[in-house]
Order: sequence, then structure tokens, then C-alpha cells
Amino acid sequence: MRKRSAIALIGLAATFVATPAAAHQKPTEFKRLSTFPAYLNSSIDDTAAAEISTVTEDGRTVVYTDSPGQRLGFVDITDPGKPKPAGTLALDGEPTSVAHLGRLLLAGVNTSESFVNPSGKLVVIDDRSRKVVRTIDLGGQPDSVAVAPSGRYIAVAIENERDEDVNDGAIPQLPAGYLSVIDTRTWKASKVDLTGLAAIGPADPEPEYVSVNSRDEAVVSLQENNHIAIVSLASKKVVKHFPAGTVTVDKVDTKDDDTITLDGSITAKREPDGVTWINDSMFAAANEGDWQGGTRGWTIFSRDGKVVWDAGNTLEHIAVQHGLYPDKRSDAKGIEVENVAFATIGRTPYVFVNSERGNFTAVYDVSNPWKPKFQQILPTVNAPEGVVAVPSRGLVVVSSEEENPDANIRGSVQVFGIGHGQFPSIVSDDRIPFGTLSALSAVPGKRSQLVSVTDSAYTPTRILTIDTAQRPAEIERQLTVTKDGKPVGYDAEGIVARKAGGYWLASEAPDLLVRLDEKGRVQQEITLPADIAAAVTTNGFEGVAETNGAVWVAIQRPIKTDPQNVVRIGKLDLKTGAWSWLLYPLDTAPIGWTGLSEIVAVDGNTFAVIERDNQRGPQASIKKVYAFDTPAGWTGTPTVRKKLVKDLLPLLKADNGWVQDKVEGLAIGGDGQTYAVTDNDAIDDATGETVFLRLGRLL
Repeated sequence: MRKRSAIALIGLAATFVATPAAAHQKPTEFKRLSTFPAYLNSSIDDTAAAEISTVTEDGRTVVYTDSPGQRLGFVDITDPGKPKPAGTLALDGEPTSVAHLGRLLLAGVNTSESFVNPSGKLVVIDDRSRKVVRTIDLGGQPDSVAVAPSGRYIAVAIENERDEDVNDGAIPQLPAGYLSVIDTRTWKASKVDLTGLAAIGPADPEPEYVSVNSRDEAVVSLQENNHIAIVSLASKKVVKHFPAGTVTVDKVDTKDDDTITLDGSITAKREPDGVTWINDSMFAAANEGDWQGGTRGWTIFSRDGKVVWDAGNTLEHIAVQHGLYPDKRSDAKGIEVENVAFATIGRTPYVFVNSERGNFTAVYDVSNPWKPKFQQILPTVNAPEGVVAVPSRGLVVVSSEEENPDANIRGSVQVFGIGHGQFPSIVSDDRIPFGTLSALSAVPGKRSQLVSVTDSAYTPTRILTIDTAQRPAEIERQLTVTKDGKPVGYDAEGIVARKAGGYWLASEAPDLLVRLDEKGRVQQEITLPADIAAAVTTNGFEGVAETNGAVWVAIQRPIKTDPQNVVRIGKLDLKTGAWSWLLYPLDTAPIGWTGLSEIVAVDGNTFAVIERDNQRGPQASIKKVYAFDTPAGWTGTPTVRKKLVKDLLPLLKADNGWVQDKVEGLAIGGDGQTYAVTDNDAIDDATGETVFLRLGRLL
């Protein structure tokens, strides 16, 4: 019954006092240590998610809610770099949240028959024996569980969520939600009424999230009501409440139009989802929005409702700079900030901010809560919901719920620890949005420059100049492709910068060779011979190279008239216009298909290609660079002999994330180094992470 956007991260609130020493600590960096697909606790054919997580008191076991499986999942992180499946525990209902109190696990379980007849319980479990100690009737549908740092109280947000198909999801829709407070001395539950507080739907509060400070005060977000309540758990009374407010945010993308353009403006209610105390007088809120709002950022509030700081458009711009902005969500809630968590690691207080649609967790140093300092982005698997820190071990655990086996996207738990990771390997500034880097080419005469090109996920087509002397590599310029004086979009899957000036593009669907001048203006379009064009599938041109007097293309998958284990590499003689063809033998993938995604001229006779399967994550098996020479005395359609140059799979696994499938760019730079890059699929059924690989002197 629980709506997909609902969230209930659990974490004990902690307090801190900002000091001059804390403010001048060297920033701690975090790196990804491991990625654990939830299906490892059952089978790869099972539907398994990992929404909300907690970590046991000893810091060695992650416990996550698996809503589709109606169970809790366990992950052994004794070695956080090598997590192990530790089993599941079936629950009679849908777990929506989990927290821990000492050796006890506290799972909120939704047992509702319908929206109008909600029910739920708190299941208390011994974390070692995994036996249910007690069950407490909550009287409604729980959505978030939090434990007071004192250990005296447990607070449960009873959402009693609305039916979004009724009256367009407008509230009120009774029965009303409330806060359930459990005294751990007696294990008795008390109801705290939250009706009559908000200006929006006052009769129907829908508590979404709860966090407790060291004063035994709970901050409760009433998301759909755009309201926040502070509740004394000792007195079971609301001591303060206030609207979350409305914000105007400028310079954001507001159109789903295959173009990332930061020139729009929104005026929206914050409608916070996740909340977390950062000390006893301030808390952070994730302004996800729901049926009427969402401001694409997060806010720090004082206990009395004043805005201490607001992210405005900054987090969305940071997402653009890291290639993690989801344009398809531009007309909705953009990066959709879902959740926040607080922890002090070392001597530095941090807020961790989850972006559900950008697939990342942003790290902020809040030593000065009036001026948080963005530190880094942690790339995640799709739809990060839960985030919880383990300060004693310097760990951060992120659980991601999206489960889409057809796209090789699986609900997962990821563990981050202290250290320097590989992400980001490529960035831009927010004036040059990037993604879908579908090809690479050296720039003649430029030692540290490459160019890439965007594919049909974005329009118009843009050529991006990359400075490899920077670390991370930096996209420093863009050039829009034009035709007849107007911007034009191609499905550009290959690019080569010409020694004579300008560029060749290989465009797929339809398959075209496009010659551009140095200003990106179309000069010529060349089609395939009719017989080949009729036999090419939807997986056509995927790379282009140039040698003296000839242009070369790689066709990604076998054409209809050829055997299924070979693909074609074509040569176009620029003087005669004649085409000739080579056959390239493919490796056989255990799952899915294999094809070519790039071709590079090493010299006039030797070429390098990227051969890859179409799998990502643990199922990825073929991501390789091969080289071949053109046959001597070339007649007919000979088959080339290939030689393995580099297996890229270990490099793609090295950062311990979800292995990217589309390695689509390869280039030998003017510095003699070889580079490769992945296409992030515009964060559409993909994690969205772009990996820029420095391969050294290979060819």
C-alpha cells in the first residue's frame, strides 16, 4: 500500500557544538567500498528491494526493509569492502522502516487492507537470534521509525497515506495520520494527535518522517500538508509547529525536452520528506515535494521554524556538473531530494542528502549550519531511499529501492568509507551540461584535448571538448551542431576530429556519415549503400575513424544477411565513393548480446575497437579493447584477426559500484595515452554515472 516515494530512513539523532577546531579540520573524503544487490539474499530471479536501512549496534550488520518480499534483509559488513549475504526474516506485512535500540531491531510493518482501513504494527526483534520479542499494534500504517538517543522512547510516524487515484490525490482523505510514541519501559503505545495544525488539509495530517533529538523531542514532517511539528515524547504533546514554506528557485530546468537548460523558475512548497536533527535546536529537511511541491534542494530550520539555510538551486547545479541531472524529471521535481541524515564522523558534523532521481548522495560539512559546505557526491544505484552513518567505523550506508531486472538495475545496499574514490572522473561547470558521452576522439595538434559528442538522448547534438590534463577530466567547451543555420539533432554515436579541420560524425538511426566544418556546420551527409542499409538493424553505426583518403565505420551488431557472430567494419574511399567491408568476429556473451561501440585508427593499417556486451552490474562480462590489422591484399569481405589489448571490466569494477554497460568512447590522445568513457544513458533506466578511464600507453 505504501507509495513509492514514501521514505523512512532510520538514524539516531546526534548533537554537536561547532567549535573553531571542528571548523578547521581537514575535510574527510568518502569512497565507495562495496555494492550489495539485495537479490543475493535470495536469488537473482527474485524481486528484492532495499529501501530503508539501519546498522546493528556493533556496526557489523546492515538490516534493510524489503517491501516487495515482505521481509527484512541482512548484510554482513564485518569487512565493508566484501559484504556477505546474511539471510532474511519474513514479516507478516510490508516493512516500511527499521531502526535499532541496543540489540533490538524495530520494524514498522504495514498490514493495511486498504487506504480507508489502515493498520500496522511495530515488530521488535532480537538482532542475534532474529526471534520476535514482541509485537505492538500501532493502529495505522507506519512510515518511519526513530529511536530517541536516550533510548527511552520510540517514535513512529503513522502516515495513513492517501489514495493518489482519488480526487487526483488531494487531501483530506481520512483516516488521519498521527504520531505513535512508545515508552520502552512499558512498551505501551500512545497516540499524539496532529490534526488542526496545518493550513493545508488540517483534518488529514500525513506524517512522513520522524527524527528524535537528545531532549526527547521528535521533529515530524507532514509532507502533503507542507508542515512540520515538534513533539515532546515525554508529554506526548505538540510543542511547536509551523509551515515548511514556499520557495522561488531560479535557474533550474523546468522542461522535459531532451535539453538541460538552467533558465527556468519554480515557485513551490517545500513539502519535506526526510528530516534529521543536526543539534537540539536545528534540523535538516529534504524538500522532495509530493502532490503540490518540491524545491529541488534541502533546508536547515531552527526549532522555532526559522529558515537557517536553504540550498536553493545549488544542489541541482551540482548534479549537472557531475553529469547526474535527470532531464526527464525536469517538468516534475528534478533531482527529487528524498532524504537526509546527520552524523559526526571524526570531529566533523555531516549532513548526507539523497537524490532519488539523480542517483546520488551529497555530502555536506555542517560545522557552520548557517553556511553548510558541499564536500562531494557519492554516486549510488537507482533511487537511493535510506542513508545511515556508522560513525564508529567511518561508514555511510545507502540503500536503493529501484528494482528493474529487465534493465539490470537492482535494489542494493552500498557502503562508503573514508578514503579517496575514483568518482568523479569527469566534470563540467553548470554552463555545460553533459551525459551520454557516446564517443571519443583525439584533437589533432592538442596534447591534452579530446572531443566527445552527445547522442539522441539530448538535442541538439553537441561536441564537447575535454581537458585531460585536469583531474578529474574537465569538459571545458561545447559546440552545437547546425544544419542550414539551425541547431540539429543526430543520434551521434561516433566522432573523429579531422586533421584537415572539422569533424566526422557517425549517426545511428538512420545511419549517416556527417561531415562538419570546424564550427560544427553540416557540410555533407553520406548514406550507406542500399543493400547494406536494408540489412542493418536498429543497432547500426557506433564508431567512426579517418585515415588518409578514407573514412571507417563500425556497425554495432550483425546485419541481417551476415552470421550472428560477426559484425561489419566499413571503409569509404573519399575519392571514389566506393565502400568495402571487413568482418569482425565477436566474443560470445553468456547473457545478452555482444557488439562494437567504437573504432579508432592507430595508424593507416591498424585499428582498435571496443567490444562489449549489453549487460551491467554483476552480469557484465565483456568490456574489452581489441586491435586488428587490415588484411594484406584485401579482396572480397575478409574476416580480421583480432588481438586483445585491454580488458576493461576490472577497471569498471575497481570503484566498487554498479558496473556500467555502455563503454562507448575510445581515443588515443596527443599525449600518447589511451582514454575510454561510458555513456550514462541520460539516467534513464541507468545509474547515470559517467566513468572516464585513463588506460595509459596501450597502442
